[in-house]
Amino acid sequence: MNGAARSPGSARPDTVRASPPLVARAWEASDPYADALRSGHGPLFLRRTDGWLLPLDVERWCARADAVDREVLDRCEGAVLDVGCGPGRLVVELAARGRAVLGIDVSEAAVTRTVRLGGQSLRRSVFEPLPGEGRWDTVLLMDGNVGIGGDPRALLARVAALLAPGGLLIAETAPVDVDERAHVQVVDVTDAHASGSPFPWARIGTRALLRHAGAAGWRTARQWTSGERRFVALRSGGGRSCRSASSSAEPPNSAAVISSQRARNPSADSAATDR
Repeated sequence: MNGAARSPGSARPDTVRASPPLVARAWEASDPYADALRSGHGPLFLRRTDGWLLPLDVERWCARADAVDREVLDRCEGAVLDVGCGPGRLVVELAARGRAVLGIDVSEAAVTRTVRLGGQSLRRSVFEPLPGEGRWDTVLLMDGNVGIGGDPRALLARVAALLAPGGLLIAETAPVDVDERAHVQVVDVTDAHASGSPFPWARIGTRALLRHAGAAGWRTARQWTSGERRFVALRSGGGRSCRSASSSAEPPNSAAVISSQRARNPSADSAATDR
């Protein structure tokens, strides 16, 4: 969630169930995705209109945060917004650490699973109004979510509007040097005709993301590889002094903590208590 001195307030109940934009609805309508999240396993793929398949790592997404995930979470600062949180492994891990964290996802199945596991999550597109806009300390774009919307510069601009000045974006990039746009559908191996319309997506490698980010005024804080996964930490423009993304970055005197009661009884209608 939000800035170094204060976390974002609760979402208004009348905004929580806002209808996602058309791109988000196309993803949400994919029954294979919802089925995979409910079962906890694939196979599942993004299929381009030319038939090319990108495997989706459903089993890892539905498991507990692994060592690579935890290394990323160690770098988070203050209150955290996980964009495209999926089944919530990162939200749940951060909540268990006592961190203020909110996940958003357009999939009802993803939100339901996150909340059931003890995290806080809203069914929302990143391009819709969100709690705490302009006050989040860290935004996460993991598991290929830097491709949301098929327009990296538009997504970077949106994330910059969500972050507090000088806030941190941690993005997972493609393991190859790629910068491509495509329309895709979510399919499983037995589904020759995916439900839902194709939606725009992007695959972005580290070099391409740094190029787009630099053009948009972001500062590179760090880039690293862990296991076979690649990550970039970017600092948004603004007045807050740049802190090392390699450090544990809880702001001094921060109370970015969700109460133990709230962690045990999460609500999909609220983000976190104000500090």
